[in-house]
Amino acid sequence: MMRINDWPAEERPREKLFAQGAAALSNAELLALLVGHGQAGLNAVDLARVALAHFGSLRKLLDAPPARLAALPGWGPARAARLRAVVELSRRQLGEDLHRQDKLRSPADTRDFLRARLRGYDHEVFAVLFLDNQHRVITYEELFTGTLDSCSVHPREVVKRSLAHGAGAVIFAHNHPSGVAEPSGADRQITRRLQEALALVEVRTLDHLVIGDGEPVSFAERGWL
Repeated sequence: MMRINDWPAEERPREKLFAQGAAALSNAELLALLVGHGQAGLNAVDLARVALAHFGSLRKLLDAPPARLAALPGWGPARAARLRAVVELSRRQLGEDLHRQDKLRSPADTRDFLRARLRGYDHEVFAVLFLDNQHRVITYEELFTGTLDSCSVHPREVVKRSLAHGAGAVIFAHNHPSGVAEPSGADRQITRRLQEALALVEVRTLDHLVIGDGEPVSFAERGWL
C-alpha cells in the first residue's frame, strides 16, 4: 500500500482541496477526508472506494444506516458516526436556508429542497411547507412519521399547525422509501381530506409532492388539486 503522504502534494486530497476547491475532488477523495487514515493495507482513498463500490453509489452510501457503514472493512463506528453527522449537518443547513428570503423562489427550488430533506429516510415521513399569503416560506415541519410503507396523517393537526404559523397556503410532501414516487390511492384520499379541512380556515393547498428515487411527482401538475 502506498500511503497518501507519499503521493505528490498536488494529488493528496487535503492539499488538492485547499489549492483547487472541494469541487475538484472526486467522491472517493472527499470521503477519504472524512475517513481520515487508512487501515489494514488500504489507504483512506482505498477505503472510500471500497465503500462506494459496496453500496453502488454515493447516494446509497450516504443513506445507509450507521450500523451498515460501521460493518464495512476498515470503517467501524467512529467513521460511520462521522459520516452520518456530516449528512445531518447538511440537512440542517437546508432548514436554515428557509429563513432567507431569496430561497425557494421557484418550483424547482422547492423540489430540490424537499427531495434533499426527505429522500434519505427508510420510513415514510409527511412534511409541510407553511407559506404566507404571498407564498413566501414561513417554515418547514416534518409532522408525521410511519413505518416502511405507511404514515398516519391527521388533518386536525395540520390545520392546527397552519393556524399557529398564520399560514395562507401549504405544500405537502412525503417520501416513498421504496423509491417509487407514484402516488397511491391512499395518498390521493388523504390529500383531498387535508385540502378540504384547510379550505375551511382559508388556507390554500398549493401542491403535494411525492419523493422517490427520480423526479418528485406533483399532484398540482397532474391536476389533482
